[in-house]
Amino acid sequence: ALKPTDTVLEIGPGTGNMTVPLLQQSKHVIAIEYDNRMVREVLKRVEGTAEERKLQIVQGDAIKTRFPFFDVCVANVPYQISSALVFKLLSHRPMFRCAVMMFQEEFALRLTARPGEALYCRLSVNTQLLAKVDQLMKVGRNNFRPPPKVESRVVRLELRNPPPPVDFTEWDGMVRLLFNRKNKTLRAVLMTKPTIRLLEENRRTQRALRGDSMDEEVEEKNAEQIIEEVVNMEQWKDKRASKLDLDDFLALLAEFNKRGIHFA
Repeated sequence: ALKPTDTVLEIGPGTGNMTVPLLQQSKHVIAIEYDNRMVREVLKRVEGTAEERKLQIVQGDAIKTRFPFFDVCVANVPYQISSALVFKLLSHRPMFRCAVMMFQEEFALRLTARPGEALYCRLSVNTQLLAKVDQLMKVGRNNFRPPPKVESRVVRLELRNPPPPVDFTEWDGMVRLLFNRKNKTLRAVLMTKPTIRLLEENRRTQRALRGDSMDEEVEEKNAEQIIEEVVNMEQWKDKRASKLDLDDFLALLAEFNKRGIHFA
């Protein structure tokens, strides 16, 4: 629920159907709109009303625009920027209370997909690591004029506070690699020549940055041997990314890091 003290970030206000009620229930609305015609429509809609002074419109691309401070984000998201917008919100600081967004149905379902489900992917894992995601409602295509080809869903996203104690760049490096071929075993994905070469280079870089302080047993092994050892451990043998949950990925990354293997 909105509070009278809230600053709302609205992405893609269109003609202002949501903007007006948002203005009535909050302290301030900052609307980011790409289309100049829509900017004029929204401004015309509030002209001369009590809400006019509470509205600030930023014309521009939501992905390229630096977000201001806000408490709540509301967005009807075009498919082509859905993923980029979610990742931008997940990394936004200071933290906001929640984001309520409408996406195409398949994209919305990816956000909450579980291990073993067909839609489970890198987006699912990364979003669930950093946020709590709830499916709020389904919106049929007949609610729009003209009706689109696909159904939509409204989801709520709340950042985990405090955020998980993991280096996200490295986490995403591992997850991206494993989900490139999510139905292959971890061994099949990680034991390819390009991957071994990449991880060996990362390992050398990390050793140089650390001043070469790894213990001698690990020191003697190369990346290929270390990967082989990890993927043959009981808990990882014959496992596939498509069936691993957040705790599995966190444990896997910790095991690799402990042995000097890094994904960034």
